[in-house]
Amino acid sequence: MAKILVVDDQRNMRTTLAMMLRSAGYEVDEASDGKEGADRGSKGAYDLVLTDLRMGGNDGIGVLRAVKETHAMTEVIVMTAYGTIESAVEAMRLGAFDYIQKPFTEQELLVKVERAIANRRLTGQVSLFATEFRERYKFENIIGRSHAIREVLARIVRVAPTDATVLITGESGTGKELVAKAIHANSKRADRPFVPVNCAAISETLLESELFGHARGSFTGAVSARKGLFEEADGGTFFFDEIAETPLTFQAKLLRAIQENEIRRVGENKPIRVDVRIIAATNQDLMTSVAERRFRQDLYYRLNVARFILPPLRERREDIPVLFEFFLDKYNRKMSTKARVGDGVLEAVSGYEFPGNIRELENLVEQAVALSGGGMITIDDLGLTPGPSQKTAPTSGGRALSDVVDSAERQAIESALRECDGSRERAAEVLGISATTLWRKMTRLAITYPPV
Repeated sequence: MAKILVVDDQRNMRTTLAMMLRSAGYEVDEASDGKEGADRGSKGAYDLVLTDLRMGGNDGIGVLRAVKETHAMTEVIVMTAYGTIESAVEAMRLGAFDYIQKPFTEQELLVKVERAIANRRLTGQVSLFATEFRERYKFENIIGRSHAIREVLARIVRVAPTDATVLITGESGTGKELVAKAIHANSKRADRPFVPVNCAAISETLLESELFGHARGSFTGAVSARKGLFEEADGGTFFFDEIAETPLTFQAKLLRAIQENEIRRVGENKPIRVDVRIIAATNQDLMTSVAERRFRQDLYYRLNVARFILPPLRERREDIPVLFEFFLDKYNRKMSTKARVGDGVLEAVSGYEFPGNIRELENLVEQAVALSGGGMITIDDLGLTPGPSQKTAPTSGGRALSDVVDSAERQAIESALRECDGSRERAAEVLGISATTLWRKMTRLAITYPPV
């Protein structure tokens, strides 16, 4: 059965709606306001989001935007009171499936929900966005003129038409998901679903259920059987982002799914055949993870059939001005402005290190367009110090910013380890990070405990 998120800041209304939908056999989650609704809707795998239009803070339009930006095939129904029909029509224009005017009967609600769920299933089988997807993510739209990017494009041309499993590695923000979408858009599966999942964003307890589905009663809260994302991707492409963040127990089941082309829902023994192409991405060194027994060697070799290694932006500086102009045009159109590049701006960004890579550059351009007010973008609008390198930019006391950050991280980690008697797991909890992230930081900063 379908999974529904109900968003309403009135507790009685939210609880009543959830009870109605559960009685009809749907699996229901609740969000108490627009902010929580936008967060859960953008991170979770829902078939339908039912949201109130008028709420304090982030309203139903904000929920709609957040859901559609991350899960285009999730349907949204907005609930509107008398006198807000104009806003409901605007929601429809932005991608809502339907609206329902308060007060409404249970039957009226269930009819609209059933129609939305039926449409969601249709879009899962035959993607209505296939043509747009192909146009948006064809490899010609990967921006850059460097030799490294030309090699990536040439490899996409060769690999995309095949069904070879793909592994994409590179630092965060280098465009791994963009390459995955380009491979799918130029493959023979382009008119079927492209289903991405961020393995780091789903808890270990929910990962298997979200991907493989579950039987009714297989665990607390499983009030009905539910199809997993693997089945939703049947005939298309499944993209595992942050594959290194998956637990070993799940890796064994994923390996079997790839080898046998079949899955088992949680709580069921009957195998279900699936036909999906697997693309995985990570910003970690998987061979190091294999050596440390955090990643299965057999799964690594199964994934590492066609390999893409994406270079960081600092190693392809000739692409920075091209990317800057691309994002400038994008945000001028989005904000209806005509911001222009001032003197010294391109030189400043070309000399910056960009530890966040392309994602950081895009955020920088968006900020600059907003601050410029549609006029001339100056170096001050960029929020960085011009120079040949971020690392050489002076900070207080003549120390590089990166050195100050490393020193602060080192002190915090060493203090947490002392407080927790050397236990990495407890230290990670104290620091508010995962044990894997703590290990990576300790390795980068050469921290040992007890100190050598």
